[in-house]
Amino acid sequence: MKLMRVGPKGQERPAALHSDGSIRDLSGEIEDVADAALLPETLDRLRGLSLDSLPVIDADSRIGACVGNVGKFICIGLNYADHAAESGMEVPKEPVIFMKATSAIIGPNDTVVLPRGAEKGDWEVELGVVIGTEAKDVSEEDALDHVAGYCVVNDLSERAFQLEHGGQWVKGKSADTFGPIGPWMVTRDEVADPAQLSMWLELNGKRVQDGSTRTMVFGVAHVVSYLSRYMSLQPGDIISTGTPPGVGLGMTPPRFLKEGDEMRLGIEGLGEQHQRVTAS
Repeated sequence: MKLMRVGPKGQERPAALHSDGSIRDLSGEIEDVADAALLPETLDRLRGLSLDSLPVIDADSRIGACVGNVGKFICIGLNYADHAAESGMEVPKEPVIFMKATSAIIGPNDTVVLPRGAEKGDWEVELGVVIGTEAKDVSEEDALDHVAGYCVVNDLSERAFQLEHGGQWVKGKSADTFGPIGPWMVTRDEVADPAQLSMWLELNGKRVQDGSTRTMVFGVAHVVSYLSRYMSLQPGDIISTGTPPGVGLGMTPPRFLKEGDEMRLGIEGLGEQHQRVTAS
């Protein structure tokens, strides 16, 4: 299934994308695409529904972040060897972990706002992993059993805040609007191999990122298992797993976001996002 949330910010309704392209209302079945709705038994029940019998939602409705009530927004840095190279950094021997504030989360097509003082806004198309059942010190072999599904994430950054202001990366990753998620959460059964997905991002119509999850250093199962050693993962937690090359920081000369820029990005089978950039 492709689960989504539609409606004004703060008033999103749970929905599913029908195979005919229509959006069907799930509010009579679940309260939100969050928490217990992500458990395997709930997803199994939703798969048994006839979407044809559910109300159609206006196709022009705003699409919100595909998961609600996100508890943790965890990111993996330098997880593509070719991106580490363009960043001038070594490929890590273990996953690099940092957090992104959940207040950064917005819908996939909402406006991105550069914060006050931003000089080096940057883009990163990433595979998002949505946790469905608690994972606590799980093995790599069992790790994917704890995944509800996958989604597109744009892990936006302010590189000066991230790299030049001291401290942890989180301050350059957490500005409001710096976490577009969606348009859908595609349930795990629809993604045969998360390590074989093409991904791309266009800036003002020009393709700048064109990669694949094949070049991940640490795959999804390894990342979920590794994280679960250090913290329990709960339903609705999102893991953003890193980006391929083509970010603004790695260009010669570097190219950073400015007001009026437009980004379009997507991952094979997981849908597309489109954001316009404005300044605070």
